[in-house]
Amino acid sequence: MSLPIADGLLVVVKDDCETCHLVVPVLDELSSGDGPLALVSQDRADFPDGFDVIHDRALDISWHLATETTPTIYRIEGGEAVDQQVGWDRNGWERVADATDLGRGLPAQRPGCGSDTMLPETYERLLRRHSPYPMSSRRVGLGASEDPIEAAFARGWTDGLPVVPPTEERVARMLEGTRLPADHVLCTLPPDLAECTVEKVAINSVMAGCRPEYLPVVLAAVEAAAGTAFNIHGISATTYFTGPVLIVNGPVRRVIGMNSGINALGQGNRANLTIGRAFNLVVRNVGGARPGGVDQATFGNPGKLSFCFPEDEEGSPWESLAVERGFSPDESTVTLFAGHGPLEIIDQKARSPEALARTLALQLRMVAHPKLAGMSEAIVVVSPEHARVFWEAGWTKDRIRQEMHSLLTFPTSEMVAGAGGVAEGMPGWLADKKAEISKFGPEGLWLVHAGGDAGMFSAIISGWVGGRTGSEMTTVAIDY
Repeated sequence: MSLPIADGLLVVVKDDCETCHLVVPVLDELSSGDGPLALVSQDRADFPDGFDVIHDRALDISWHLATETTPTIYRIEGGEAVDQQVGWDRNGWERVADATDLGRGLPAQRPGCGSDTMLPETYERLLRRHSPYPMSSRRVGLGASEDPIEAAFARGWTDGLPVVPPTEERVARMLEGTRLPADHVLCTLPPDLAECTVEKVAINSVMAGCRPEYLPVVLAAVEAAAGTAFNIHGISATTYFTGPVLIVNGPVRRVIGMNSGINALGQGNRANLTIGRAFNLVVRNVGGARPGGVDQATFGNPGKLSFCFPEDEEGSPWESLAVERGFSPDESTVTLFAGHGPLEIIDQKARSPEALARTLALQLRMVAHPKLAGMSEAIVVVSPEHARVFWEAGWTKDRIRQEMHSLLTFPTSEMVAGAGGVAEGMPGWLADKKAEISKFGPEGLWLVHAGGDAGMFSAIISGWVGGRTGSEMTTVAIDY
């Protein structure tokens, strides 16, 4: 939109502002000058009295100027603001107006009031109206007496919990979290191979309860999930327990307030819970993975609602998961893993890394089944107290993994179906080979540091089938 003047001074005021009343004598001084002066009032059409006032009833002028405080004086050149001063500050007003000795008898400075454009509902309405990216998603009209939360349940848009109604205003506010346009096609999302736009992700992020600053993490995760390596179709369709697990690394963890400490895998942190939930809602509502349809999980797991946490990089004795996977410590990343759990590891007595490693190995053998090997993957979330045992002995992640692989390598004769009277197990033809088999492949076991400072416990996130026949752990940069 164009401003009321192309060149000159413009002042935004409102009657409901004590400082705006204070500066009326200054406005009278400026109106007597040589250059043009435009007075824009947000609330009252005739404030201040005795001036030719432009009533900004719809607040479009104030929005265009990004006015956050009244009064604000602007110098306009070529139809654009080139300088401004918020509130009343004599030196600032004299600079903008190129004048001297303004407002004699007034105090040198007084803070202003919040612009009406900053009122929450008004801000969202203006954001929606002035969005450079028109929304294209289908509108669903509700009856006057229809509860929007119940309507979402009735239409199958929820994960079983209430969702935040995704009004146009809320979605417009969510889209402020990314520099991408709303109609940008992020990916073609399995299993329905549906076109997934940034707007669609924003809608589901609103429903999940996200803040706008969380949106880039959700966008990165959704785009990564659509790739063939992660295989979100297989993860969604399997009868197994598995679901998406999101692990966040880098500066974004602290910027958006994620929790990597006490109760890191549990409830209580908005960023952790709503990012994971938004991701799963996108897979459900855009990708089409709904229980009883594509999703045929025998049991599933609670993490299919949300399983998202950051690594405690600051407290870790080791390089982060993202660094292990080739990223810089200064990059923000999200890692997708097909998993479920957690399975507890309790060892309150081990004081040597060898003893603690044996406990970890005993529990890791339980992943999928003690007699299945070379198929599933796992992440061990190592707590600070357990990490300290390894760190004080100088054990790196690689050293721990080497020990794990050694402890989790077994004679094939013990692992085949029927051995030990257990019907489950590896294919019977392996029994004829005098060989050994490892529980996990070379890249099937990962270590992440998180959890509260107290408690000699760690956790196993059990994986699905790894590699090309299942799902490959996928790490991507968050840059949206």
